Amino acid sequence: MSSAEKFVVDLGERPSLPVSGGEGRYPVRRIYCIGRNYVAHVEEMGGDPKLDFPIVFQKPTDSIEQDGAILPYPTMTDNYHYELELVVAMKSGGYNIPVEQALDHVYGYAVGLDMTRRSVNGQSDRPNQPWELGKAFDNSCPVGTIHPVEQVGHVDTGAIRLTVNGDAKQDSDLALMIWRTPEIISNLSRYFALQAGDIILTGTPNGVGPVVPGDVLVGSIDKLGSLSVTISDPV
Repeated sequence: MSSAEKFVVDLGERPSLPVSGGEGRYPVRRIYCIGRNYVAHVEEMGGDPKLDFPIVFQKPTDSIEQDGAILPYPTMTDNYHYELELVVAMKSGGYNIPVEQALDHVYGYAVGLDMTRRSVNGQSDRPNQPWELGKAFDNSCPVGTIHPVEQVGHVDTGAIRLTVNGDAKQDSDLALMIWRTPEIISNLSRYFALQAGDIILTGTPNGVGPVVPGDVLVGSIDKLGSLSVTISDPV
């Protein structure tokens, strides 16, 4: 489409995230999510940690929310959960990226939340049911400030913690991930052509649980600061 042509409806601006230390913003192209990537979380959910590769799913880019956001309690559930995660932001990509080259494609890292309808009203809990209703809904992907690799290095160890109303709920270490960032990138690139603007949520540790309107969630990861959101009444 040439610059002279116009769209017939206005979709607004592309979702983007703030970047530490600069005025520019990070545009979000796709959101990939990794499930079941900490043994203790797999076990608390009744799963088998000996899977060949974690579950992979996506969220819509307009589900992005930023630090300080007010998240409406979602429709069609009475069991709304938090999942704190390390976010990887890509600066380049392609197909079939070797593990040893994967980190060359990383722009930076951030704190993120994979908000989840743990149960969906009117739907069965069949294990083969697609995850979209439980994962890919509005306001389901809060992400904090992106910290470039030049500032923080490659973040693969360090505390990952979440509190609800000041009470600790998740307290683990990135070193306990089953699949590390280079392996995640390499494996994803076998199925998708990763590109600049893609972010990857790398899985949550144990301690996930429900929240209700009025709750304040604060997640933090060493070197990456914190992310705070508040749950409000349903729309």
